[in-house]
Amino acid sequence: MSRNRRVVVLDYGSGNVHSAAKALERAGAEVEVTASRAAAMEADGLVVPGVGAFKAVMDQLRAVRGDEIIDRRLAGGRHVLGICVGMQVLFEHGVERGVDTEGLGEWPGAVTELPAEVLPHMGWNTVVPDAGSVLFDGIEDERFYFVHSFAAQSWHLDVMPPFPQPKLTWAEHGGRFLAAVENGPLSATQFHPEKSSDAGIQLLSNWLGALA
Repeated sequence: MSRNRRVVVLDYGSGNVHSAAKALERAGAEVEVTASRAAAMEADGLVVPGVGAFKAVMDQLRAVRGDEIIDRRLAGGRHVLGICVGMQVLFEHGVERGVDTEGLGEWPGAVTELPAEVLPHMGWNTVVPDAGSVLFDGIEDERFYFVHSFAAQSWHLDVMPPFPQPKLTWAEHGGRFLAAVENGPLSATQFHPEKSSDAGIQLLSNWLGALA
């Protein structure tokens, strides 16, 4: 079902676009790495990876008008997947080392430092997905690869019927944080599917299979 889905990995200067593209190809997608607005709007799915600091990623996204591309796709019900800092910037703002940066504001709330003795949170960890998760179908008990010190640690979006409730997936490192969100056409993971071995490829395949 996931074969021949056309996916754009948004190329805005983030360091892991090519590893994300290779993982998506393994999952069965036809992948283009580009910052082209036309290509990003026409693709079946748009993937927004991200590494580094929240502010740097936001600056890079805005430089290629990635914020507008993401907003326009979502307004049309077109699927978007954020990865790592690409998930974090979907929230209203991020606070890193005293710097408060405005995010894309697709979801309310802040991204803040994890209350853990050891940072970054680096390595494999288990997750707890909501029942009925599409992303984690068949891989609910697998481990995924994280590299981060900041995360969204609460959820504030109230969704009214007839819209479905978002599917939230949690993990723990010093405290509970959001490992993934599935909210209509907008999904995101705090971990790196492209570094999560076969489980990560299966998650990407699940996402591809859900593309309209």
